[in-house]
Amino acid sequence: MSTPSDTRPNDLEAWLTQERVVRARMDAGVGPGLARPDQVAGKTGLQVMQDLLSGALPYAHMAKTLDFMLIEVGPGLAIFQGTPGVQHMNPLGTVHGGWFASLLDSALGCAVHTLMPPGRGYTTADLSVKLVKAITPKVQRVRAIGKVLHCGRQLATAEAQLVGPDGTLYAHASTACLVFEIPSPTGNKP
Repeated sequence: MSTPSDTRPNDLEAWLTQERVVRARMDAGVGPGLARPDQVAGKTGLQVMQDLLSGALPYAHMAKTLDFMLIEVGPGLAIFQGTPGVQHMNPLGTVHGGWFASLLDSALGCAVHTLMPPGRGYTTADLSVKLVKAITPKVQRVRAIGKVLHCGRQLATAEAQLVGPDGTLYAHASTACLVFEIPSPTGNKP
């Protein structure tokens, strides 16, 4: 697993470079949409996430709508990068808490997804978000770094931090996910 470039101080240029590379790869791929069951059947969650990152599988429309993207994955790890903009602001001029929560929930859930064996899925059962600092128009990018704490047969837990390229912590979150068997598209056991 590569070491994520997630907390080095003043790393905006490195983040922007990585974003351009990943965006070009994903834009050259299938684009936003929904994966068909046959496209993910027999794959581990990590393989699915790697296919999303490579552009081989479609990424979520919501990521495009909310202007964030998957940047990096590894076993028990998912990193999303977001571009806070005017469209995400509340009337007081700071980023709406729902944008924080969506970005953090994506990192948390996808981190859990990387540990799913073929035929297993998950759903968020609980999400707790703590906003500790406002994001203003001066903040160009943030990263949600999700890491799994525990992944069992029925329950997984994870935590995430939302940070800026200078290491500023804007929020942190935790989740509990229910883990379950996904019915096979053919009706057979995986």
